[in-house]
Amino acid sequence: MKEIVDLLQEQRVIFKKLQPIEPKLLGSRKKINLYIGVDLKKYYATVLHIVKKSRILKKEALELMEFHKKLETYNESKITKKYIFIQAPLCSKAKALFEEEGWKVWHEES
Repeated sequence: MKEIVDLLQEQRVIFKKLQPIEPKLLGSRKKINLYIGVDLKKYYATVLHIVKKSRILKKEALELMEFHKKLETYNESKITKKYIFIQAPLCSKAKALFEEEGWKVWHEES
């Protein structure tokens, strides 16, 4: 949790509240970190943090974007902001897809 808070502070994104969500609650077995945050203007935000060695391709990007919809259902409210921290190799098409769908992508090659 401290690592994600530090990453958010480096990007000047501050939340009043940041709540971790287990992927099991959303019916997934993926090893990712999910968070729902409330920013200073009281908007909800989805934060995904992925650490892995294999490349993230377009197909997996579509699966990761599904988490946003599942989090909206879980939280029972509209989540307007979407952030993703990727510490893995990232396909350029997957990154373009994230940005096209309104995600703010921070990529760090691991």
